[in-house]
Order: sequence, then C-alpha cells, then structure tokens
Amino acid sequence: MTTDLVAAVDIGGTKIAGALVDGTGDLLHRVQLPTPAGESADRVMAALTTVLGGLTRHASWSRVAAVGIGSAGPVDARTGTVSPVNIPGWRDFPLVEGVRATTGELPVTLVGDGAAIAAGEHWRGAARGRSNVLCMVVSTGVGGGLVTDGRLRPGPTGNAGHIGHISVDFNGDLCPCGGRGCVERIASGTNIARYALAAGWRPADPEGDTTAAGVAVAAREGHPIALEAFDRSARALAAGIAATATLIEIETVVIGGGVSQSGEVLFGPLRRALREYATLPFVRTIEVVPAQLGTDAGLVGAAAACWSDPGTFLAVGAAGN
Repeated sequence: MTTDLVAAVDIGGTKIAGALVDGTGDLLHRVQLPTPAGESADRVMAALTTVLGGLTRHASWSRVAAVGIGSAGPVDARTGTVSPVNIPGWRDFPLVEGVRATTGELPVTLVGDGAAIAAGEHWRGAARGRSNVLCMVVSTGVGGGLVTDGRLRPGPTGNAGHIGHISVDFNGDLCPCGGRGCVERIASGTNIARYALAAGWRPADPEGDTTAAGVAVAAREGHPIALEAFDRSARALAAGIAATATLIEIETVVIGGGVSQSGEVLFGPLRRALREYATLPFVRTIEVVPAQLGTDAGLVGAAAACWSDPGTFLAVGAAGN
C-alpha cells in the first residue's frame, strides 16, 4: 500500500472542507470553514486558502502527492475553472490556479461535487461493490455522479451525472442555472423550505428552525404542508432518477446530503414515486439506499478521484495542466 496522502478539498455552498486522506480512505487531519457564498470571488478564495493553509502546516504535508478537489458545479476540469450555481461570485473562476498558489505544483484533480461523492461512496460507502450507480447529494443544491461498469465516469469536464439540473417541469420556476423546473429548484433543502414557507407553514416555535430540517420535523408530526413539500421534492427526484436510469441502466441510487438525514420523510415518498416513474422492465428494480459516509463523503471522494483503484496512486494532473 502506498504511503502517499492526498490533500482533499470539498467546496459547497455551505462549507469549505479540507483533509489529508490516506490510501485506505481515512481522514488524518481535517479543516473546515463556512463558505462566504454571497461574498466576492476573492473572499471565497481567501476562505479556501485558509483551509488549505491548515493542511499545508500539518506535519504530514510532506507525504502529500496530489490534490483532489470536489466542487459545487458546474466545473471545467479541462481549464481548472468553476462556476458554481450556489456561489455567484465564482464564474469561470480559476480555481486550480488559486489552489496551486498554496499547494505548489502538485498534480490536481478537479471534479464536480457529485462525482466526488460518487467516487467516495463507491470506494468506501454504500456503493461499494456495485457496478452501475447514481450517487446523489441533496442539500443546499442537488448534485450527482455516475459509476458505470465499476468505474467513476466524471466526463470530460467533471460534470457527468449532474442530475440537479435535469428539467422535470418545463413550465416550472426559473432556476439560477438558467433553466426551468430543474430537479434542484424543486427538490433541494433550500427549495423544500421555500415551498413550505410560501404555502403558509411555520414552525410551532416562533424561533424554530425554518430550514428543510425544520420542515422534516413538522412532516414527521403529520403537518400537511410539510408533507406536501417533501412529497414534491421526492417526485422531482424520482423523475430525474427514472430518466437517468432509462438512459444508462443504473441499478442502485445512493442518496446523501443534509436532506437525506430526513430519513423516511424523504425516502418513503421517493420510493413510491419511483415506482410510478420507473416503469420499464429494466428500471423497475432500482434500489434506493442512503449514503454511508455522511459529511465526509466529498472529501473521501475528492481523494478517490486521484486514485485509479483504492490503494493505487495516480500521480498525474487532471486539471489545469
């Protein structure tokens, strides 16, 4: 087994996390800051630089052989740039160049956050041992990544499997991505809460949680608007999953992210809706399972994207070279 480490970075609309990850997928050192998503490009990059600095100062930094980045997308692995929908200050932002200002000339692999989570869950989590999988993160946004024939398939730009921006309602709300009726615009935690609040739901405690987590609590208690918000989210997810499965014959769907912590409030209506949408014989048996790696999935996956097989390091640069 190699003694090399990967410096893994997970960039999302809520947090920027970094870790030193070894060849077994263990996190040896972790650093995290909130993402200043509504601020300037430089301010977001400064937060990332602080996280990276916390890694470079660690005693094991000399063992780091590559940097793996999973970022909210879309990303462009060919140019090393990112344009995350939920970080408006970053448009065609030269992320790999910015990272290298701290990490030097180490090889860098850049993939979308959904692809990173797919790589992580396939290596160490719920998709382990499965050959054809869609892994999804349902959180502030909705992302996804694909494993086909047992290998991560990030696509030429690192965005393959970005299910959050499949349109499932042609006359739906305008999405920040520019499309209409996207899965993310309906199914994300942000939009679950938005829908419930617009429909008149409020937490029982005036100072209570008005996020999707608060809506989930109300749904478990049987609040009709909260139940409708989650049912609406589940149907959008099911429509996107069914379309993806019909196109590429996936067998398993792994769902992680903050909204997945709602448990059966989400998974129950999702499985019911999937039976309605996935009707062809070769997609009827799709298995839907919760992710296993929790909040570390993106970090483990960003590292996994730098390895050909678990334990075999690929010392090549994939982005910005």
